[in-house]
Amino acid sequence: MKALVLAGGAGTRLRPITHTSAKQLVPVANKPILFYGIEALVDAGITDIGVIVGDTRDEIMAAVGDGSRWGVRVEYIHQEAPLGLAHAVLIARGFLGDEPFVMYLGDNMLEARLRDFVEHFAADPEAAAQLLLARVPDPQRFGVAEVDDAGNAVRLVEKPDVPASDLALVGVYLFTAAVHEAVASIRPSHRGELEITDAVQWLIDRGLRVRTKVLDGWWIDTGKLTPLLEANRLILETLEANVAGEVDESSDIEGRVVIAPGAVVKNSTVRGPSIIGARTRIVNSWVGPFSAVGDDCEVIDSEIEHSVVLEGSRI
Repeated sequence: MKALVLAGGAGTRLRPITHTSAKQLVPVANKPILFYGIEALVDAGITDIGVIVGDTRDEIMAAVGDGSRWGVRVEYIHQEAPLGLAHAVLIARGFLGDEPFVMYLGDNMLEARLRDFVEHFAADPEAAAQLLLARVPDPQRFGVAEVDDAGNAVRLVEKPDVPASDLALVGVYLFTAAVHEAVASIRPSHRGELEITDAVQWLIDRGLRVRTKVLDGWWIDTGKLTPLLEANRLILETLEANVAGEVDESSDIEGRVVIAPGAVVKNSTVRGPSIIGARTRIVNSWVGPFSAVGDDCEVIDSEIEHSVVLEGSRI
């Protein structure tokens, strides 16, 4: 099985941060969001990964490289314009071949293990696709699925005015090679994009089975500020304390705090869960809780909490 990771979005909803950084590389608990997805794919046993890139391709390629740090092979596929998720599948045909694959949106984060989702799909050779769904309070903002009693999708609608259910499509999909005919057969939506919901509906309308699995645990689309900070909070909650940097006698470290090698904390309080990056200096300051301070930062005579501080920042 292969994977197709979508990392071509411009991140307009996270500006001004994304004027200088690809949204998939914005850090959560001092790790780029995209890396969490790659690690989940590796945990699921997938080692052949295609990455869809756009205008920020140089930055994505520099960060991810050839994939060897994770023991995988990465191939980059350039999408000249944001023409839809189904268009991403269309242009990746040469990479995907006839193998089943996971399509993973690079700015999504899940609590559940992707491996379980992959195994669920592999156990049913008759399924042409499998969708991961989550119950949401505002389904009109998402692609929404109607599901029958057997757990199969019967109808999909992209951002409906009157949703038929509260089951939103999470940014993880599993497909067999049947999807290639689907993406080649549909037409652009009113948004000018080839919608993946239309491609899946094409499969359904031709009698192919599309399984669904309702997500247990949290799911966050990190494309906006508030969800990004929520993802940061949730990941920081999983940290184990580890003080590898220098902390002077006039400082207090409270709760689950990670202080990376080379970091210095002087006359300050750091309250967990928080993480302080390598070579960062915290002086006469109060940090935390739920704060991630990147590498090579300075926080001096300041107070911060519930924050993501990008590497090289000075406060």
